[in-house]
Amino acid sequence: MAPKTKITGEMILNAAFEIIRDSGHENLNARMIADRLKCSTQPILYHFKTMDEIRDAVYQIADAYHTQYILSDVNQSGSPFLSIGMAYIRFGHVEPGLFRFLFQSNRFAGRSLLSLADDPEMEPLLSAARAELGCDETDIREVFMVFVIAVHGYAALLANNALEYDEQQAVRMLEMIFNGIKRN
Repeated sequence: MAPKTKITGEMILNAAFEIIRDSGHENLNARMIADRLKCSTQPILYHFKTMDEIRDAVYQIADAYHTQYILSDVNQSGSPFLSIGMAYIRFGHVEPGLFRFLFQSNRFAGRSLLSLADDPEMEPLLSAARAELGCDETDIREVFMVFVIAVHGYAALLANNALEYDEQQAVRMLEMIFNGIKRN
């Protein structure tokens, strides 16, 4: 008789990540994780007290994945700001389950749009935009908010299957927004 596979917390979180990626966060539960790992729910409940604990841990994994995804090819278009914007839009298209989990699961409740610009993870983007546009600290925060609203809206429409993905159209749209920002 073959020995039983020991289910680890990492295996559980990886399975939860893949479920969210494939089926959406709405479908994440202990039974789905157990099915994915081909085990009972007992190891899941042993490692994690609640599903919220799993969701919180997977959110951190998904957030790190998203950050790496959008920063992986910062100079693709010759403009770091536009490259990151296009990567964000592409993420909404390629990873709709993760996008909805990260940005449409009420994780930002109580935060302001301006607080996103204060996030330390945004510093590489803000720094690149400041250099590219010649903006000061105050102006770049306003530029960031305008850009985020446009990029996020486009990505959300893709993640929710409301639009077909057209990379050239997305590039043109971002260039129009970016050029409009540069003129002001």
